[in-house]
Amino acid sequence: MERINANSRRLCHPRSVSAPDDTRDHLCAALNAGLLAVSPLFASGSFPVPSSSAEQIVSFFRENGRQIAITSALQFGSAIPLGLFTATVANRLRFLRIRAAGVNIALFGGWTTAALMLVATSVMWATASVANVASDDLLLALYRLQMALGGPGFSVPFGLLLAGIAVTGGMSRSLPRWFATLGVVLAVIGELSWLFLITPEALPLIPLVRFPGFPWLIAAGWLLPNTCAAKTPHSEARADA
Repeated sequence: MERINANSRRLCHPRSVSAPDDTRDHLCAALNAGLLAVSPLFASGSFPVPSSSAEQIVSFFRENGRQIAITSALQFGSAIPLGLFTATVANRLRFLRIRAAGVNIALFGGWTTAALMLVATSVMWATASVANVASDDLLLALYRLQMALGGPGFSVPFGLLLAGIAVTGGMSRSLPRWFATLGVVLAVIGELSWLFLITPEALPLIPLVRFPGFPWLIAAGWLLPNTCAAKTPHSEARADA
């Protein structure tokens, strides 16, 4: 009985043979990755890590206020394509007749990531805007808040987005097994990045899921099929066999 149900879930609605054009999926993911990739180029020097001294953190924001504001604007804009990509890829999974909870997990993860990106970049923009007039303590507090929102606040829900797509795509055989496994590995790294809130030594986990994760999403948009077999009496009989 379980095998019959599993096979029947793969069958499409009689009128749903081919999905709408998936160009938007690729454009949204590529635009998001592109904006994130070029945004650090506007700041001179490396963004301070939590282990940096208070003087280094404060001086970085005061010396790069204009550049950080531009970086924040680009990263703010990149959240919108990510939210759109999340909606379209979830729609693609539903078109493939996948009704697992992973589709909703991907939606929750993607939209939460986009929302926290908007908040984190707004905090970073505000920090850069008041860097020359604010006290050192206020700058440090805003910096810590931005690191929490833009660090594990980004990578943990982003891992849920990757997991939702990878697990449902892999189990339904809509994605190659090796590719889905890679997505699960990246998702696990993203979930473990919450340890950054306990120890700064977990900081490398955040870029480890962030930078490979976006190419993985772009590839997933290409690999997910946009057609599936229509349900016919013959296919139903074969599923029952």
